Amino acid sequence: MYSSEEFSIKEAASQSGLSEDTIRYYEKIKLLPYAQRKSNRHRIYHTMDIEKMKLVVCLKKTGLSLKEMKPYLNLSFDSDLTDYPDLYEMLQQHQQTIDKHIQSLQQISHFIDIVLERTPSLRPPATSCTDDAQDHRVPLNRHNLLKSSVS
Repeated sequence: MYSSEEFSIKEAASQSGLSEDTIRYYEKIKLLPYAQRKSNRHRIYHTMDIEKMKLVVCLKKTGLSLKEMKPYLNLSFDSDLTDYPDLYEMLQQHQQTIDKHIQSLQQISHFIDIVLERTPSLRPPATSCTDDAQDHRVPLNRHNLLKSSVS
């Protein structure tokens, strides 16, 4: 079931990306199973425990709440998610939410690009040597910004 290699909580924290306090808290709320103990009551972890901790870190980065991620942690690593239609649908919906956030962030990034392009100190020098060189850029306003972020 477990590999013979054992890790302290400090080593498990280092390998998983969770803090020692977070590991203890996740055990307390039963997000992670209680760790095995040595005779001196120190926690010991195995490779599969650390893999589960890494999964928690990954699910946390997706924005799932602790309550939402709990059912996924009860699955084995080789489980077919389509065998769990409710979990499958919830993850699909969550992915759509993330995709919308990405689109929103891309629009914000595009807005910043436009503002930076219009910053005089960042403009490239004029290529014309005549005095009648004009700035033919469209003024920055809400209408132009929305139009440019849609295209």
